[in-house]
Amino acid sequence: MTHLAAPLFSFGIIADPQYADIEPKPDMGRYYASSPRKLDAAIETMNGEDLAFVVTLGDLVDRDWNSYDVILACYDKLRHRSVLLPGNHDFAVDAEKLPDVYQRLGMPSPWHDFAEQGMRFIVLDGSDVSLFAPERHDPKREIAATRLETLQAVGAINAQTWNGSLSDEQFGWLENTLEDAARLNQKVVIFCHYPVFPDNAHNLWDTPRILSLLADHDCFVAWFCGHNHIGNYGEIDGKHFLNFKGMVDTPDENTFAIADVYADRIEVRGFGREDSRTLAL
Repeated sequence: MTHLAAPLFSFGIIADPQYADIEPKPDMGRYYASSPRKLDAAIETMNGEDLAFVVTLGDLVDRDWNSYDVILACYDKLRHRSVLLPGNHDFAVDAEKLPDVYQRLGMPSPWHDFAEQGMRFIVLDGSDVSLFAPERHDPKREIAATRLETLQAVGAINAQTWNGSLSDEQFGWLENTLEDAARLNQKVVIFCHYPVFPDNAHNLWDTPRILSLLADHDCFVAWFCGHNHIGNYGEIDGKHFLNFKGMVDTPDENTFAIADVYADRIEVRGFGREDSRTLAL
């Protein structure tokens, strides 16, 4: 029997628990109140694995500040490092709570990065320039409105109020971080709530400039996201774009994944509705 080499390291992936104590919407496939039970099951599985961290790709809640108390309590049982980032629904809270969302998720800053055994992980905030995340009188709201109007004018399928984009500041930081990773010979995996490829109604408004930037950096290998609950996958010149399925969907079937990182590939082990796949590096 062939002995399979152990991965360099592994990490867990969860997308869109989107918890709220509200009635389900079967027409949309949303079963909000069932998510803590599914999340508990996912965490129990992940606690049985040797993981460097577990990332949740946004939309921990569907609405309301109090929903965080319930869903974050599930993570108290996780024995691994937890990396949380916000999605659009995470900002569906009272206006005065908007600046507190990042802190509630335990984020060091809205966008940041960390390294694990020669791989750089970049956490982006796709709600940075949006109609819902900035505070009420933040100029970013006006920039968001202009960006959306521009897309609507050309009939772009992602010209949706529930999408967002990167500020010029964050985009510049991303460019610098990619260049730093290249200097250090690190492979880069990006975590964001929103997809950028394939073309889809859920994609970031500023997808073209992001894809152009990523194409210029050989160090970039994969973009992991949520937001589009049915999931998606695309590949451009060996760079992978994987949209994980939403945990909130279906009454009781779960979905999450564990990624095993090797020198030449990432093996994604899907659980429940999530597909397993090999991403060659």
